[in-house]
Amino acid sequence: MGAALRSKMVRTDGWVSRFRDCNVLVAGDLMLDHFVWGDVDRVSPEAQVPVVRVTEESFRLGGAANVMGNLRALSGEVEACGVVGADAAGRRLVSLLAERGIAASGVFSSRGERTTRKSRIMAQRQQMIRLDREEGAGSGSRAASRARGHLLANLWNVDAVVLSDYGKGMITPQLLHALSEVRARRGFILVVDPKDANFEHYDGVSLVTPNRDEASRASGIEIRDRSSLEAAGRALLRRWRAEAVLITRGDRGMSLFVDGAATRHFPTVARRVFDVTGAGDTVVATCALALAAGADLPTAAILANHAAGLVVGEVGTASVSASQLRADLRQRAVKG
Repeated sequence: MGAALRSKMVRTDGWVSRFRDCNVLVAGDLMLDHFVWGDVDRVSPEAQVPVVRVTEESFRLGGAANVMGNLRALSGEVEACGVVGADAAGRRLVSLLAERGIAASGVFSSRGERTTRKSRIMAQRQQMIRLDREEGAGSGSRAASRARGHLLANLWNVDAVVLSDYGKGMITPQLLHALSEVRARRGFILVVDPKDANFEHYDGVSLVTPNRDEASRASGIEIRDRSSLEAAGRALLRRWRAEAVLITRGDRGMSLFVDGAATRHFPTVARRVFDVTGAGDTVVATCALALAAGADLPTAAILANHAAGLVVGEVGTASVSASQLRADLRQRAVKG
């Protein structure tokens, strides 16, 4: 690492200390992640399947709630907006938000819906199977309408807004159109983690963070190499009229496309990869905080790349703290 890059790493580290002064509103599809941990040492006599001897169970924030958890871990203030079912999973999810100091005045309970819950059976640090219980926040439900109203009413009370779209119904074309109209009159930071159902409705946002497969589908260009990546990124800037598009590419890092600027590529900094579950949530959370703190887009991408590199080294839905991120940035600057 050259002297210029080491200096850049030190300056980037300084932005992390500003995260605690930023307030981010997150709207999206709330989920509860359920982990069943155990060991496998035999095969069932009933069928050729492994027998998992359960040693522990745990519950974590999932979906848009994991974005919120990542923001809090990075020291940001968070306002939650979404829908849960009037069930045990919904109550547990709201309790987990409260435990982390996440304001949940924008979370509404619906008797007619079931909280999305994803159960992962884990053995020897590997995921064996996932069980999904989901209906999604019906886009026309009263609870979802109240949540969307809360979002629109609080745009100016926060430093940035994140839409964590998992395609379960909270984020609708009508909501995206309303946000686009508001931004056209008076700009605010709007970061979107996209999903296929709304590809044609994202419009005029600050930053969109698709993964490689999502970027391929949204652009209609299969990303196979650097040339097709460039074409896809530029096509998405035009399609979404976005200020920037950040394509996450797994073990190949991420690529930042900004209108009127050269493409920036950031190689992965992960030392080890155990589990990529929720890594996209870490990216969108870090980018939102960096932009809210006043950082430019390349700096936000650098910070997000480092945060994602840390979180994929953990097993299960995880987050990285501000102190961990600062320590990693400093260590790499010294080693450079």
